[in-house]
Amino acid sequence: MSHVYKTLELTGSSTSGSDDAIRTAIERASKTVRNMDWFEVVETRGHIEDGKIAHWQVTLKIGFRLEG
Repeated sequence: MSHVYKTLELTGSSTSGSDDAIRTAIERASKTVRNMDWFEVVETRGHIEDGKIAHWQVTLKIGFRLEG
């Protein structure tokens, strides 16, 4: 069986770290997007306050299978 995928780009953020930022983005997307099968991290960056990391920002491409 062949599949066709569509991708969407999201940015998750977290004060805990990049892995948590990824989880945040995927968990939030899963509330409204069906058939998510894969993700790719395309950018990692962060916000600095007072010389320290305030939070992480991770941009992802998420692939989801089209129905039908």
